[in-house]
Amino acid sequence: MRHWIQYGLMAVVLLMAMPVQADGYETNGYDTHWYYEVDKQSTWQGDLTARLKAIEGVFEGELGVYVQNLANGEAFSWRADDPWYLASLIKIPVAAQVLAERQAGALTLDERLTLAQSDFVDGAGPTNWHDPGTPISIRYLLEQMITVSDNTATDMLIDRVGIEAVNQRARTMIAASGGNPDDIGPISKLVGVRQGVYGELHPDAQALGGMDFIALRQHAVSQRSQALARALDVSTESFTQPDYDHAFDAYEATGENVGTLRAFGDLLASLHGGMDDLSAEQRQTLLAVMQRTSSGKRRLKAGLGSGVSFAHKTGTQQRRSCDAGIAKRDNVEKTTEGPWVIVSCARGPVAVNAHERALASVGEALRYSGALGKPW
Repeated sequence: MRHWIQYGLMAVVLLMAMPVQADGYETNGYDTHWYYEVDKQSTWQGDLTARLKAIEGVFEGELGVYVQNLANGEAFSWRADDPWYLASLIKIPVAAQVLAERQAGALTLDERLTLAQSDFVDGAGPTNWHDPGTPISIRYLLEQMITVSDNTATDMLIDRVGIEAVNQRARTMIAASGGNPDDIGPISKLVGVRQGVYGELHPDAQALGGMDFIALRQHAVSQRSQALARALDVSTESFTQPDYDHAFDAYEATGENVGTLRAFGDLLASLHGGMDDLSAEQRQTLLAVMQRTSSGKRRLKAGLGSGVSFAHKTGTQQRRSCDAGIAKRDNVEKTTEGPWVIVSCARGPVAVNAHERALASVGEALRYSGALGKPW
């Protein structure tokens, strides 16, 4: 019975998503600070609010949404000022720092980094398919980090440019759009995330390396506490959290890789508006790579449908999923019709496909509410 009720509720949401009446990226510089003085409440904002409430009712979790029209400054927030775990969205400032150093002449995309066994991190991506000792170009690592969210590639690039520089880049990008850099927490390496999460179970886990976490990943989430206890040769009775879920909650509470969706929207907006040390050419390079993202096809992009270019990055980890980028409608009629920064995250249910359905519904809600101009 519950199964049919859920399908019925989803049908209601899809009906709400239908319009009531069907009626490349430019990086030209502009002042990104002025929009904070814009206080608009267009009719689409109430429509979008109603749609998001309906989607949340079916999702049985929480959604966060931030939308900003980069042409006229109008913005919409749905829990966008709450802290959210950003997961792999943090790979965008990593890429931006790599390209800033390319512009400064500190590196080239053809430079090769040697893959070490200590570099391996669990997760998606083909970098782990290479043997230790393989020289891999920064160009390849950058592409894999963004398009398929390759964790090993990410940590190799962070090691190349430095974690301090990545954190400063994120803050600079947010400030460039007039945002508050303090609204995003410290960014860490991906292996550091694992050390932080498992370290909430037992402090000795902080000393584990990437290969250890790859071995732990072979176990179901429900069995990872026991697997960690065997790896550390300790008893689970010594653990400070009851299970992996609670450990991740405790890790998120530290603030690492956590930020508001508004702040991350400001970060993305800087790719349109610009920074002195990240030229239009470098920003366009990053946006082009984001355009080739192959992960998250069932998220915002699915709901936005055809006629929209979406340069984006996804993030997924332990009951948390995100999708964020810059959307541009094809054949726009007015200069006020975008582009738009869109940032959306979901948290709660275990199943990733439930998150993806919710995020796709958010895309539909944006499309049909008029948030992205005339519904299509």
